[in-house]
Amino acid sequence: MFYNTQNIEFQQKYIESLTVIGNLSNLFSDSAVPYLYYRIAEKIFCNSFNANDLSRGDIALDASKNNMGIGLKTFLKNNDKTIQKVAEFNKDRHLYENKNIAETIEIVAHLRNKRIAFAESLSSVKKSYYHCVTRGENTFFLHEESMDCIQIENIQNIKKKKNSIWFDDGLHEYSFNISKSTLFKRFTVANYLHEFEVKIFENPLEEIQKCFLDNNKLWQVENKIVDTVYLPLYSKNKKVPEKSGLNQWNSKGRNGGLSPRHPNEVYIRIPSKVHKYSPNFFPARDISFNLYLPNGEILDVKVCQDNSKALMSNPNKTLGKWLLRDILKLKEGELLTYERLQILGIDSIRIDKMNDRDFKINFVSFGSFEEYLDLYEE
Repeated sequence: MFYNTQNIEFQQKYIESLTVIGNLSNLFSDSAVPYLYYRIAEKIFCNSFNANDLSRGDIALDASKNNMGIGLKTFLKNNDKTIQKVAEFNKDRHLYENKNIAETIEIVAHLRNKRIAFAESLSSVKKSYYHCVTRGENTFFLHEESMDCIQIENIQNIKKKKNSIWFDDGLHEYSFNISKSTLFKRFTVANYLHEFEVKIFENPLEEIQKCFLDNNKLWQVENKIVDTVYLPLYSKNKKVPEKSGLNQWNSKGRNGGLSPRHPNEVYIRIPSKVHKYSPNFFPARDISFNLYLPNGEILDVKVCQDNSKALMSNPNKTLGKWLLRDILKLKEGELLTYERLQILGIDSIRIDKMNDRDFKINFVSFGSFEEYLDLYEE
């Protein structure tokens, strides 16, 4: 798995960081079971193991390192046999509505498998695992298991119980909540990788003040992300244009059509409203900057075209190769459609600005661009 392949210093840093957060549980709960917010767990994991943080992307993985993908989970220990959410398919409801339960499960299984494959391609990993921190009284427990695709040909024991459909594939047990369009998986723990005690502070605020007050001034922690915008991968009416944007390669070639475009030639559209609401987000037109991909690679990109409406790479084909071939798995000459994006559960990207030179890109789920606009247009 992952944890046991890491050096002892990384493991110790991870345990110490989790312990510190567990110590502060009384800030959030009165329980003897330590509290661990999943976003904090993600940050601790990536920081401790020097892993790539994928958690801000709406994909099946939260982290990656050394060709291994990691889905991070934290939940109560209970009886070491618990059902936990692993995927949500609200925007795909139309694909399985009015289907019988067997057809519904087959469609959901295909969607789940495609999203795992998409996440692994995006982060350049060969194998993925769940890393779980389960919580018992005054104790954290570490558990890992393989993140397997659903074995569609082996689906069996399909049963409908109230509003859920239960099934297994010979490897794992699953439950699909119909009304919430949510897939759950049974996590069964036989042996833990590690367990360690957590002493919950009776007065955590007092402990924080001891650590962070210096001459009556709180230390200032710099936020690495200074701003964020969202860009749609579609145009009007939820359509991907056939001859522009990510299908620019399909437009008329240069020199009156005599020079055909490269099959990886694309750009990401920057709507005018993005410039209106975040006028100083991007560097000026034709000024190069770094775009960090989720797999750690860096592209040289710039804002181009009239009204700075396009985000392009230099050379242009590198962005297209990553998007069309490596991630979306399109063949040369195959048009990207909105339906293809629906299957993967994404239709927009998020750009995080670290400084005027460095930016990060991640895929985000349906409706993210509209939600971004709503923040300014309410």
